[in-house]
Amino acid sequence: MEMNQIRYFLAVCEHRNFTHAASASNVSQPSLTTAIKKLEDELGGELFVRDRAGCRLTALGKLMQPRLRKAHDETRQAKAEAVRHMRLERVPISVGVGETIGHNRISAAMERMRNRVPQAEIELIVASSHELLAGLRDGDFDVVVTAETVSEDLYRIDHLYEEDYKVVVSKSHPLSELNTISLSTLAQTDMLDRLNCEMRDTLHGTCADHDHELYAAYRSNRVDWLVELARQGSGAVILPATAIPSDMGLVSKPIDGLEISRTVFALRYRHQTMRPGTNDLIREMARTPT
Repeated sequence: MEMNQIRYFLAVCEHRNFTHAASASNVSQPSLTTAIKKLEDELGGELFVRDRAGCRLTALGKLMQPRLRKAHDETRQAKAEAVRHMRLERVPISVGVGETIGHNRISAAMERMRNRVPQAEIELIVASSHELLAGLRDGDFDVVVTAETVSEDLYRIDHLYEEDYKVVVSKSHPLSELNTISLSTLAQTDMLDRLNCEMRDTLHGTCADHDHELYAAYRSNRVDWLVELARQGSGAVILPATAIPSDMGLVSKPIDGLEISRTVFALRYRHQTMRPGTNDLIREMARTPT
């Protein structure tokens, strides 16, 4: 029995769907299905019954779920303890941050904590939502900062803050002279499209409802590239407030008639032992800046 078989089995238990479980596990569906089949062969019977809704556990699957969960958790704990030993117990608080999360507020919270607790060490990893959640479950992260909606059954969820979205352009751009920017004006503007924006579909859908279509002159999954293009006057980018840099060459403007915002959370895996200092860091991240 291999650990990846157990991990894929638990992913299917969580998602009740082989396709969704494969996506969450960053593996192809045929590979996941093959691993589950090998596990079934070793255990001597089927673990899942597929139906139109997805799949459900068989009697054998229900019997094995808590045992395989325990095996998975104990292996993860052993891995974490080995890492601590190899690092001579100087293990930083590992923070995973979503690619779309602005760094301003989070970095300020980390510095406040370091000022209060100088011996604290913090490791910061920026990654996609799938990578962060997988890493959190595997014990690679103590806490993940994201705007992703997740299950309260699996994760401890702390509300950090809410933020609005604004249009960011260079000071030399024609839109910089406006107090607010309408959807019709945006539809006539070269846009810098952020591919991994949580509000991308909402924004485009709202524009379509008003018979407007946004034109993307540039597309990227990297905020820093889009900000630099905006600085060069190449177009307008829509960013959450904490992702807007303090830059004399840029200005930000609200969107007239469209209120879009997001909530940012701190997530901890419920099956993971909480590291010292994690609570303090989360409290700092949730503090309203003065």
